[in-house]
Amino acid sequence: MLSERRLQVLRAIVQDYVGTEEPVGSKALTERHNLGVSPATVRNDMAVLEDEGFIAQPHTSAGRIPTDKGYRLFVDKLAGVKPMTAPERRAIQNFLDGAVDLDDVVARTVRLLAQLTRQVAVVQYPSLTRSTVRHVELLSLAPARVMLVLITDTGRVEQRMVDCPAPFGEASLADLRARLNSKVAGRRFTDVPRLVEDLPEGFDAEDRGTVSTVLSTLLETLVEENEERLMIGGTANLTRFGHDFPLTIRPVLEALEEQVVLLKLLGEAGDSGMTVRIGHENAYEGLNSTSVVSVGYGSGGEAVAKLGVVGPTRMDYPGTMGAVRAVARYVGQILAES
Repeated sequence: MLSERRLQVLRAIVQDYVGTEEPVGSKALTERHNLGVSPATVRNDMAVLEDEGFIAQPHTSAGRIPTDKGYRLFVDKLAGVKPMTAPERRAIQNFLDGAVDLDDVVARTVRLLAQLTRQVAVVQYPSLTRSTVRHVELLSLAPARVMLVLITDTGRVEQRMVDCPAPFGEASLADLRARLNSKVAGRRFTDVPRLVEDLPEGFDAEDRGTVSTVLSTLLETLVEENEERLMIGGTANLTRFGHDFPLTIRPVLEALEEQVVLLKLLGEAGDSGMTVRIGHENAYEGLNSTSVVSVGYGSGGEAVAKLGVVGPTRMDYPGTMGAVRAVARYVGQILAES
């Protein structure tokens, strides 16, 4: 365990390096920070921090820079995230309040996060499997063709065409719509199969085939394999940090194109807590020079998806964590009110 004084020295090194992009020397630390000890003591503390792997010396400089291990300790020992100012909070709310549907909410969230943090923003769409049914609409398009519209509590809308085995009248369709919504409205998607399994038995024999076909389409919609969707923005921000990436940013850009990689980085959507993965903590090698800050968002205190940012390990962690948390909270409020 590091002493409080050495933690203070590490904090000062991280803050200075993030702010100046220059390796930090003991003289600069004592001049810029009120550490209450002599430069010689600071040099000794820096030697201990280096021996324990929290800072390192780039071969071209007499100063020191934080390592992944140093950033990790800095983040773990943060007293709190940097709060957003009142004007920043108002700007977030006003920007997101103008959204007209779920796609617009996600698109605005990506743009906002990228602007606030000046990093790459990643927003996962709310997952169907973690959503609740708000309403199922059935519309007759032809005597034997129906459109099924599934609306979720997160504002997601899924539409499917259903070709029925026999003509299905408006009265029968209205009856099915009413019975279906009485069973599934307000219920978790995972509960729906059990709730509707005996529904066809309540209909006349000639309608049961069509009812079963409609239900099959509904259940297929609930368990789509390709439901996990992401939106990404602000990739151009990486060009401002070219010197933060060894040799080239190409591996980072390639990793950002892999949706599976990004989903793993964001972590399990059901986990609503803040996650910070630093450097080599990212399993994907192409992202070993980056940090990922993510948090769950959703309505009613339960996360239905994740959002976050990807940037170089030399990032303003308190500010980035504060922005990510604030945006997630507003997105959750919008979903709850939608």
